Amino acid sequence: PPQAYPDCTAVSWPVGEATIHGLLFEPRSPRPPGGRPLLVNVHGGPTSARAMSFSADTCFFTDRGWAVLEVNYRGSTGYGEAYRTALDGRWGELDTLDCVEGAKAMVARGLADPARLAIKGGSAGGFTVLNALVHHPGLFRAGISNYGVTDLAQLEATTHKFEARYLDRLVGPLPQQQRLYHDRSPVHHAHKIRDALAVFQGSDDKVVPLEQAESIVDALKKAGTPHHYRVFEGEGHGWRRAETIETYYKEVESFLEAHAS
Repeated sequence: PPQAYPDCTAVSWPVGEATIHGLLFEPRSPRPPGGRPLLVNVHGGPTSARAMSFSADTCFFTDRGWAVLEVNYRGSTGYGEAYRTALDGRWGELDTLDCVEGAKAMVARGLADPARLAIKGGSAGGFTVLNALVHHPGLFRAGISNYGVTDLAQLEATTHKFEARYLDRLVGPLPQQQRLYHDRSPVHHAHKIRDALAVFQGSDDKVVPLEQAESIVDALKKAGTPHHYRVFEGEGHGWRRAETIETYYKEVESFLEAHAS
Protein backbone atom coordinates (compact mmCIF):
# COMPACT_ATOMS: atom_id res chain seq x y z
CA PRO A 1 0.00 0.00 0.00
CA PRO A 2 1.15 3.58 -0.64
CA GLN A 3 1.53 4.35 3.06
CA ALA A 4 4.17 1.63 3.33
CA TYR A 5 6.58 3.58 1.15
CA PRO A 6 8.78 6.18 2.86
CA ASP A 7 8.91 9.84 1.98
CA CYS A 8 12.24 10.91 0.47
CA THR A 9 13.81 14.35 0.72
CA ALA A 10 17.08 15.62 -0.73
CA VAL A 11 19.11 17.11 2.13
CA SER A 12 22.48 18.81 2.47
CA TRP A 13 24.70 20.03 5.29
CA PRO A 14 27.96 21.97 5.61
CA VAL A 15 31.30 20.38 6.47
CA GLY A 16 33.86 23.15 6.62
CA GLU A 17 33.56 25.02 3.34
CA ALA A 18 32.00 22.04 1.54
CA THR A 19 28.32 21.24 1.09
CA ILE A 20 27.56 17.54 1.50
CA HIS A 21 24.55 15.85 -0.09
CA GLY A 22 22.29 13.03 0.92
CA LEU A 23 18.79 11.57 0.83
CA LEU A 24 16.58 11.28 3.89
CA PHE A 25 13.96 8.53 3.84
CA GLU A 26 11.30 8.77 6.56
CA PRO A 27 8.22 6.73 7.47
CA ARG A 28 4.93 8.42 6.69
CA SER A 29 3.84 8.21 10.33
CA PRO A 30 4.03 11.39 12.45
CA ARG A 31 7.56 12.24 13.56
CA PRO A 32 8.07 11.86 17.34
CA PRO A 33 8.84 15.10 19.25
CA GLY A 34 12.42 14.00 19.95
CA GLY A 35 13.09 12.82 16.41
CA ARG A 36 13.19 9.33 14.94
CA PRO A 37 15.89 6.72 15.36
CA LEU A 38 18.30 7.34 12.48
CA LEU A 39 20.23 4.81 10.42
CA VAL A 40 23.05 6.38 8.42
CA ASN A 41 23.53 4.17 5.36
CA VAL A 42 26.90 4.38 3.61
CA HIS A 43 27.12 3.30 -0.03
CA GLY A 44 30.01 1.28 -1.40
CA GLY A 45 32.36 2.06 -4.20
CA PRO A 46 33.39 4.45 -2.78
CA THR A 47 32.95 6.37 -6.05
CA SER A 48 29.28 5.45 -6.35
CA ALA A 49 26.04 7.10 -5.23
CA ARG A 50 22.57 6.49 -3.84
CA ALA A 51 19.59 7.59 -5.90
CA MET A 52 16.07 8.70 -5.03
CA SER A 53 14.58 5.36 -5.99
CA PHE A 54 12.96 2.29 -4.48
CA SER A 55 15.10 0.25 -2.10
CA ALA A 56 13.76 -2.81 -0.31
CA ASP A 57 16.59 -2.43 2.21
CA THR A 58 15.54 1.13 3.04
CA CYS A 59 11.87 0.14 3.29
CA PHE A 60 12.76 -2.61 5.76
CA PHE A 61 14.01 -0.01 8.22
CA THR A 62 11.48 2.76 7.59
CA ASP A 63 8.72 0.18 8.05
CA ARG A 64 10.11 -0.32 11.56
CA GLY A 65 10.11 3.38 12.40
CA TRP A 66 13.66 4.30 11.41
CA ALA A 67 14.66 7.27 9.32
CA VAL A 68 17.41 6.37 6.85
CA LEU A 69 20.01 8.90 5.76
CA GLU A 70 21.77 7.86 2.55
CA VAL A 71 24.97 9.90 2.52
CA ASN A 72 26.44 10.79 -0.86
CA TYR A 73 29.72 11.81 0.70
CA ARG A 74 32.52 13.53 -1.20
CA GLY A 75 33.72 11.09 -3.83
CA SER A 76 30.17 10.20 -4.86
CA THR A 77 29.06 10.59 -8.45
CA GLY A 78 26.31 12.88 -9.66
CA TYR A 79 27.42 16.19 -8.13
CA GLY A 80 30.13 17.24 -10.54
CA GLU A 81 33.76 16.38 -11.14
CA ALA A 82 35.17 18.46 -8.29
CA TYR A 83 32.89 16.75 -5.80
CA ARG A 84 33.81 13.29 -7.08
CA THR A 85 37.56 13.88 -7.12
CA ALA A 86 37.56 15.52 -3.67
CA LEU A 87 38.06 12.05 -2.18
CA ASP A 88 41.32 11.47 -4.07
CA GLY A 89 43.99 10.80 -1.46
CA ARG A 90 41.43 11.33 1.32
CA TRP A 91 39.52 8.03 1.45
CA GLY A 92 39.02 7.08 5.06
CA GLU A 93 38.88 10.73 6.10
CA LEU A 94 36.33 12.76 4.14
CA ASP A 95 33.81 9.94 3.74
CA THR A 96 33.88 9.34 7.50
CA LEU A 97 33.61 13.03 8.35
CA ASP A 98 30.73 13.62 5.92
CA CYS A 99 28.70 10.75 7.41
CA VAL A 100 29.37 11.81 10.99
CA GLU A 101 28.42 15.41 10.29
CA GLY A 102 25.32 14.25 8.41
CA ALA A 103 24.08 12.43 11.50
CA LYS A 104 24.79 15.48 13.65
CA ALA A 105 22.95 17.74 11.19
CA MET A 106 19.83 15.58 11.31
CA VAL A 107 19.91 15.71 15.12
CA ALA A 108 20.37 19.49 15.09
CA ARG A 109 17.30 19.85 12.85
CA GLY A 110 15.17 17.79 15.21
CA LEU A 111 14.78 14.97 12.69
CA ALA A 112 16.79 12.33 14.58
CA ASP A 113 16.97 11.14 18.16
CA PRO A 114 20.59 11.61 19.32
CA ALA A 115 20.28 8.59 21.62
CA ARG A 116 19.29 6.28 18.75
CA LEU A 117 21.83 6.73 15.98
CA ALA A 118 23.22 3.78 14.04
CA ILE A 119 25.42 3.44 10.96
CA LYS A 120 25.49 0.70 8.32
CA GLY A 121 27.48 0.02 5.16
CA GLY A 122 28.92 -2.67 2.95
CA SER A 123 32.37 -3.05 1.36
CA ALA A 124 33.75 0.52 1.11
CA GLY A 125 30.71 1.58 3.14
CA GLY A 126 31.72 -0.90 5.84
CA PHE A 127 35.18 0.68 5.86
CA THR A 128 33.54 4.04 6.61
CA VAL A 129 31.38 2.48 9.34
CA LEU A 130 34.46 1.07 11.08
CA ASN A 131 36.33 4.37 10.84
CA ALA A 132 33.33 6.25 12.24
CA LEU A 133 33.27 3.99 15.30
CA VAL A 134 37.05 4.22 15.71
CA HIS A 135 37.34 8.00 15.49
CA HIS A 136 33.95 9.16 16.81
CA PRO A 137 33.12 6.89 19.75
CA GLY A 138 29.81 7.47 21.46
CA LEU A 139 28.06 9.13 18.53
CA PHE A 140 26.51 5.95 17.15
CA ARG A 141 24.93 3.41 19.45
CA ALA A 142 25.57 0.64 16.93
CA GLY A 143 27.40 -0.05 13.69
CA ILE A 144 26.80 -2.69 11.02
CA SER A 145 29.64 -3.65 8.70
CA ASN A 146 28.80 -5.91 5.78
CA TYR A 147 31.95 -7.38 4.20
CA GLY A 148 33.69 -4.14 5.12
CA VAL A 149 37.28 -3.29 4.24
CA THR A 150 39.44 -3.42 7.36
CA ASP A 151 42.99 -3.41 5.96
CA LEU A 152 43.87 -1.22 2.97
CA ALA A 153 47.23 -2.83 2.31
CA GLN A 154 45.62 -6.26 2.16
CA LEU A 155 42.89 -4.91 -0.10
CA GLU A 156 45.49 -3.56 -2.50
CA ALA A 157 47.29 -6.91 -2.51
CA THR A 158 44.21 -9.07 -3.12
CA THR A 159 41.73 -6.88 -5.02
CA HIS A 160 40.27 -8.07 -8.31
CA LYS A 161 41.65 -6.98 -11.67
CA PHE A 162 38.82 -4.53 -12.39
CA GLU A 163 39.92 -2.34 -9.46
CA ALA A 164 43.68 -2.76 -9.84
CA ARG A 165 45.46 0.54 -9.01
CA TYR A 166 42.17 2.00 -7.71
CA LEU A 167 43.78 2.80 -4.35
CA ASP A 168 46.62 4.71 -6.03
CA ARG A 169 44.12 7.50 -6.50
CA LEU A 170 41.99 7.07 -3.38
CA VAL A 171 44.86 6.67 -0.90
CA GLY A 172 48.23 6.88 -2.69
CA PRO A 173 50.83 4.73 -4.41
CA LEU A 174 52.70 1.93 -2.65
CA PRO A 175 55.26 1.56 -1.20
CA GLN A 176 55.61 5.35 -0.89
CA GLN A 177 52.40 5.70 1.15
CA GLN A 178 52.73 2.56 3.26
CA ARG A 179 52.36 4.47 6.53
CA LEU A 180 49.18 6.12 5.24
CA TYR A 181 47.70 2.73 4.34
CA HIS A 182 48.41 1.58 7.89
CA ASP A 183 47.01 4.68 9.57
CA ARG A 184 43.79 4.68 7.51
CA SER A 185 43.06 0.97 8.13
CA PRO A 186 40.53 0.46 10.95
CA VAL A 187 41.97 -2.93 11.89
CA HIS A 188 44.98 -1.17 13.41
CA HIS A 189 42.75 0.99 15.58
CA ALA A 190 39.97 -1.48 16.39
CA HIS A 191 40.89 -1.43 20.09
CA LYS A 192 39.37 2.07 20.17
CA ILE A 193 35.91 0.83 19.17
CA ARG A 194 33.54 0.92 22.14
CA ASP A 195 30.14 1.02 20.46
CA ALA A 196 28.38 -2.23 19.55
CA LEU A 197 29.35 -3.59 16.14
CA ALA A 198 27.80 -6.29 13.96
CA VAL A 199 30.07 -7.84 11.33
CA PHE A 200 28.58 -9.86 8.46
CA GLN A 201 30.82 -11.65 5.98
CA GLY A 202 30.64 -14.15 3.13
CA SER A 203 33.02 -17.09 3.39
CA ASP A 204 33.82 -16.99 -0.33
CA ASP A 205 34.29 -13.24 -0.73
CA LYS A 206 37.07 -12.62 -3.26
CA VAL A 207 36.95 -8.81 -3.02
CA VAL A 208 37.18 -8.49 0.76
CA PRO A 209 38.41 -11.90 1.96
CA LEU A 210 37.26 -13.56 5.16
CA GLU A 211 40.56 -12.73 6.86
CA GLN A 212 39.63 -9.05 6.90
CA ALA A 213 36.51 -9.73 8.97
CA GLU A 214 38.35 -12.19 11.21
CA SER A 215 41.03 -9.63 12.04
CA ILE A 216 38.56 -6.96 13.14
CA VAL A 217 36.53 -9.45 15.19
CA ASP A 218 39.67 -10.68 16.95
CA ALA A 219 40.43 -7.11 17.94
CA LEU A 220 36.89 -6.61 19.24
CA LYS A 221 37.19 -9.74 21.37
CA LYS A 222 40.47 -8.57 22.89
CA ALA A 223 39.00 -5.15 23.67
CA GLY A 224 35.81 -6.59 25.14
CA THR A 225 33.67 -4.62 22.70
CA PRO A 226 30.06 -5.84 22.35
CA HIS A 227 29.72 -7.38 18.91
CA HIS A 228 27.86 -9.84 16.71
CA TYR A 229 29.65 -11.87 14.05
CA ARG A 230 28.07 -13.94 11.30
CA VAL A 231 29.81 -15.72 8.43
CA PHE A 232 27.52 -16.84 5.61
CA GLU A 233 28.93 -20.00 4.08
CA GLY A 234 29.04 -20.04 0.29
CA GLU A 235 28.30 -16.32 -0.03
CA GLY A 236 30.63 -13.82 -1.70
CA HIS A 237 30.71 -10.03 -1.84
CA GLY A 238 27.02 -9.56 -1.11
CA TRP A 239 24.12 -11.86 -0.32
CA ARG A 240 22.51 -14.00 -3.02
CA ARG A 241 20.58 -16.77 -1.28
CA ALA A 242 17.09 -16.18 0.08
CA GLU A 243 17.90 -17.91 3.36
CA THR A 244 20.97 -15.70 3.80
CA ILE A 245 18.99 -12.52 3.20
CA GLU A 246 16.28 -13.60 5.63
CA THR A 247 18.79 -14.48 8.35
CA TYR A 248 20.70 -11.27 7.80
CA TYR A 249 17.70 -8.99 8.29
CA LYS A 250 16.45 -10.92 11.30
CA GLU A 251 19.83 -10.61 12.97
CA VAL A 252 20.23 -6.94 12.06
CA GLU A 253 16.81 -6.16 13.51
CA SER A 254 17.61 -8.06 16.70
CA PHE A 255 21.00 -6.35 16.98
CA LEU A 256 19.50 -2.87 16.63
CA GLU A 257 16.77 -3.68 19.15
CA ALA A 258 19.43 -4.76 21.62
CA HIS A 259 21.81 -1.84 21.18
CA ALA A 260 19.95 1.13 19.67
CA SER A 261 16.50 1.02 21.22
